[in-house]
Amino acid sequence: MSAHAKLAKQYGPIGFKPGGDPLAQLVQTILSQNTSDVNSDRAYKSLRKRFPTWESVMNAPTRQIADSIRQRGLANIKAPRIKETLRIILKREGRLSLARIRRMRNAEAMDYLTSIKGVGVKTAACVLLFALGRPVMPVDTHVHRVTRRLGWVPEKARPDDIGPVLEHHLPDKQILSMHIYLVWHGRKTCKAQHPLCAECSLAKQCAFGRKHKDSQ
Repeated sequence: MSAHAKLAKQYGPIGFKPGGDPLAQLVQTILSQNTSDVNSDRAYKSLRKRFPTWESVMNAPTRQIADSIRQRGLANIKAPRIKETLRIILKREGRLSLARIRRMRNAEAMDYLTSIKGVGVKTAACVLLFALGRPVMPVDTHVHRVTRRLGWVPEKARPDDIGPVLEHHLPDKQILSMHIYLVWHGRKTCKAQHPLCAECSLAKQCAFGRKHKDSQ
């Protein structure tokens, strides 16, 4: 049984289909940086409730944007980042829209997004995967940790280097579900401090798990 099949058996269906506005996904992902999914979702809803249009976000004082996401963490960093991102997109596109990246190839779209200050490879990959359904693998702290422990990538591999490796070895149709399964696995089983190796469906094929078992 493949690693994907084992994770699917352990965690069940992902219950998510890609789609939606890539600009909305970009802002949501900026809000999620160094923040839990629950808090970033609340921050996004709070932001859109106070500022219903992207124009109103861009034109609002930075302090007001920060106030709308204050309780969600790093507001003083994320508010100016969002505002500047919207300004850049308006200057480039003549409107507040990322519709043009739908016509771009993956590499071109990644270059476009990462050329915006504050938008890294992981953030750009989230936009392509979640909004456009492209087979691009975002690598967060969980994906980084789990894939290194499994021995799928070198121990010293940087997050930005891991995505292309996984994309090369996984079928396109499994990129989205594998990303979500790896995140769930990192949160629930392959934890940073106290991994639950005895409960891991991938333990037999995990380099870290075998070493951890031998040391017990």
